Amino acid sequence: MSLTYADYLKIEALLNLQQPRSTPPEHDEMLFIVIHQVYELWFKLLLHELDKVKLDFSNDDLYGAIHTFKRSRTVMKTLVGQLDVLETMTPMSFSSFRDRLETASGFQSTQFREVEFCLGYKRAEVLKYLPPDSPGRAACERRLKQRSVVDHFYDFLQQRGAAIPESLRTRDMTQANEPCPELQESILDLYRTHPELAILFELMTDFDEGMQEWRYRHVKLVERTIGGKYGTGGSPGVPFLKQSLFKPIFADLWAIRHRM
Repeated sequence: MSLTYADYLKIEALLNLQQPRSTPPEHDEMLFIVIHQVYELWFKLLLHELDKVKLDFSNDDLYGAIHTFKRSRTVMKTLVGQLDVLETMTPMSFSSFRDRLETASGFQSTQFREVEFCLGYKRAEVLKYLPPDSPGRAACERRLKQRSVVDHFYDFLQQRGAAIPESLRTRDMTQANEPCPELQESILDLYRTHPELAILFELMTDFDEGMQEWRYRHVKLVERTIGGKYGTGGSPGVPFLKQSLFKPIFADLWAIRHRM
């Protein structure tokens, strides 16, 4: 029997993954489930691409990194665009099935935590929202200890002639990456003298901007849907989400903009 489209993509299994819990059925619960399942698939792809860009950086593969960031940037734009669909659900529609979520919460998305940790935005305290035996908890703990995309970016910069301060090489990998004024001088020089690197740096900035846009849109979505309420499962809701607003991933690239 020849392989079919449905077999290859496991379409039957995929379309059976949407299991609304409301009785009688609430119309918008299907939308809520589909959107969040699609987000998890995009997060899976982002992790796949970010792991590749780590190798691109450490292997001094400029054009591989450019290609990977172009794709990752487009994924981020798609993530932002999908919020337009979710925002067609009114607060009353969400309230009609919210109690069916019980203790389930978006704070428990281990893949999104992996994306944050992989990029260098590490916060060990967010692991408290993940039960010790929950699926993905071990993956998050592993990502917390690994070198981030930013750390691999340091490898790339060094191979391009930048002096990497020893403090960056020996830092605690479980802590978030922080801007480094000393390194910024080297990046600014590379911007001015190597236009091919400027293309990469701009793509990284585009991706970073997309991440910040997604955070902002997500906060406003939650705020317009539940206001100041706690999230499902007792998660802290909007105040916690606002802590990460406008925090750049590639802080050194943003820090030099006014000097160009």
